[in-house]
Amino acid sequence: MVDRLAGKVAIVTGAGSGMGKAISQLFAKEGAKVVLADINAQGIEEVKQAIEQAGGQAAAKVTNVVKQEDVDGVIDFATQTFGQLDILVNNAGIMDNFTPVGNLTDAEYERVMAINLTGPVKLCRAAIQVMEKQETGGVIINNASVGGLFGTRGGAAYTMAKHALVGLTKNIAGTYGRFGKVRANAIAPGGVATNIQTTITAPDPLGMQALQATGETPIGQPGQIANLALFLASDEASFINGDIVKADGGWTVN
Repeated sequence: MVDRLAGKVAIVTGAGSGMGKAISQLFAKEGAKVVLADINAQGIEEVKQAIEQAGGQAAAKVTNVVKQEDVDGVIDFATQTFGQLDILVNNAGIMDNFTPVGNLTDAEYERVMAINLTGPVKLCRAAIQVMEKQETGGVIINNASVGGLFGTRGGAAYTMAKHALVGLTKNIAGTYGRFGKVRANAIAPGGVATNIQTTITAPDPLGMQALQATGETPIGQPGQIANLALFLASDEASFINGDIVKADGGWTVN
């Protein structure tokens, strides 16, 4: 099956690398016009060129999801460039060195929460204002984590942010998805080979001990998460709303 997103316009945050890059390229391959949002200008320009060389359509917009003006700017950019907004993928995120709460600094807490939670909240809020006015509504996909379902797959700040992102997804689904035009689901990846690992600069020994106690971590590839995102964004998933779909290679099965 091809062109599963034909006629759709999508914003993907963190689109310059890793899962965001894979999602953006697959969405474009399936017919979507993709707005690539990232603080990494070079990264999204390279992804844009790759999409266009493959025959797809994309536009790049440097975006810091923490800043309200950037959030408003990328939503406006999408609608002005492509005329609508059908899909929002909140993918941008960072790790937190597996820091337990006893060692958590205010600076680390505020940074992780700002990027992993407040940014998606701002983007969902802005996107819903557009999607609810469209006859076709829209779809929101939040890239959460198994850290949003369990207690020791990240540090305190990361775990709190991802749990809250799961709650945000369910709240949107239970309100706008049931009584409006915007359905929402979240993906909960386990270990995935992306550059988010570079944000682990000085892992906390206690946090790493807790993580290692969960057993060996299967490592997936960005494309495997992209395939799931494509399904959730497509009309094939039209009856799926408020779900949190794990993609962790069976890491949390026990």
